[in-house]
Amino acid sequence: MTDPTLFESEIDMAAIAQGGNGALRRQFGDLPFSVLRTDTGQWQRRKRWWINQGLRSEVGRAARSYNFTEWGSENAPDKAMETDTSIFDPVLTEMLYRWLCPSGGMIVDPFAGGSVRGIVAGFGGFQYHGIELRGEQVAANVEQRNAILGESEIVQWVEGDAADHIAEAPDADFVLTCPPYYDLEVYSDDPADLSAMPTYADFLTAYRTILSCTLDRLAVDRFAVIVVGDFRDKRTGYMRSFVADTIRAIEESGAHYYQELVVMNPIGSLPVRTGNQFSTSRKFGKQHQQALVFVKGDPKSATAALVRAA
Repeated sequence: MTDPTLFESEIDMAAIAQGGNGALRRQFGDLPFSVLRTDTGQWQRRKRWWINQGLRSEVGRAARSYNFTEWGSENAPDKAMETDTSIFDPVLTEMLYRWLCPSGGMIVDPFAGGSVRGIVAGFGGFQYHGIELRGEQVAANVEQRNAILGESEIVQWVEGDAADHIAEAPDADFVLTCPPYYDLEVYSDDPADLSAMPTYADFLTAYRTILSCTLDRLAVDRFAVIVVGDFRDKRTGYMRSFVADTIRAIEESGAHYYQELVVMNPIGSLPVRTGNQFSTSRKFGKQHQQALVFVKGDPKSATAALVRAA
């Protein structure tokens, strides 16, 4: 079932010798630049391929969000535009696994959410251990895994609070996760749900603890990626520095902030949505997230592990 162009290990040396973007894409799957363009034809074709395999990450996710980041509504939730729950990009997942995880390595994901990161891992022959608080989401993920990959033992989700279960996770060769953006999307009323924490300070306390325990599971000389973005406080409309808070939490856990990838999303209806918010409050249309890359140990040794595994 696997598309032969995905996770391709063969290198066309003649194409590489010619240089240029085509050679880079041939060697690495996409351009390993600091800005990832998800709006290109190649990226969108690959994304459609993933969706056509039956990938439905939105299943099991009933959350709705008031997206102040894009709409910039003025201090009142009843004025915010309600939007569908965000879905993690399978092509971004594929590229990060290919670039930063040793072949066949174990991926640990403390904020698993939907099915994308697990199923993409299984396609590439990676192992995946995701922790997800909500039982209905785990059930939906397992159902999709069985339909797409079969009852794969290398892709597993554990139901429960990551704070309670991360210490039981296997040793990791790579960490990839996308945490809740506090209350931007509220997934449940469970007190352990980070999106339902009473205050942002409470959220950060729990978040730091989970990240620290996750880094404990990561092997030395390995990479980790946390996909985040700054977002607006629902009450004030001011930005929360979630990117900086994440970097600080990881560095306090003993890993190093290594580099940033800016994930530029397709424009879509952004021009329409930006007009009103910019006219009334000079809030720009937000088109990107950051994939923050960290390394535990030495980056050259971590890279050597990728080369040996390939």
